[in-house]
Amino acid sequence: MRVGIYARVSTLIGQSPEMQLAELREYASRRGWEILGEYVDHRFSEATQSRPELNRLMADAHTRQFDAVLVWKIDRFGRSLKHLVNSLADLSAYGVAFISLRDNLDLSTPSGRLMFQIIGAMAEFERSLIQERVRAGLRNAKLKGKMLGRPRRIVNGDQMARLREKGQVFVR
Repeated sequence: MRVGIYARVSTLIGQSPEMQLAELREYASRRGWEILGEYVDHRFSEATQSRPELNRLMADAHTRQFDAVLVWKIDRFGRSLKHLVNSLADLSAYGVAFISLRDNLDLSTPSGRLMFQIIGAMAEFERSLIQERVRAGLRNAKLKGKMLGRPRRIVNGDQMARLREKGQVFVR
């Protein structure tokens, strides 16, 4: 079987896609699968609407460059339950299977599709809870009089004008 593997990390601080990729490569190797492409998005959070490598993977799936998409975990692939369902419907229409290593899901089977729906719904619920907690924390901080965001910078307008005249300040 020919596979395309996808990995994503939200930040490069303390995160590396290499752990995901190593496990995915080993999994494919044990099964005798040929990896036709590795698609890795760096610094893209789950909520990010456009991920270049995910877009490229879906375009390659559309042209049937591989038989299956192999991911480390569902939450590395989808942004929301709606995105997952739509992406999986697209993959199915292309004749490309979806396999999640850590979730032990092979969506070419009915039981795999059912488990995916349950896990996807729980992941979206968890994300909503986290967003709600962050908003509540920000509201609480405002009520306590805390200043949110970066501190303001004091800028001397005359000094800036002199530096601009000398060509030493970049103007947008």
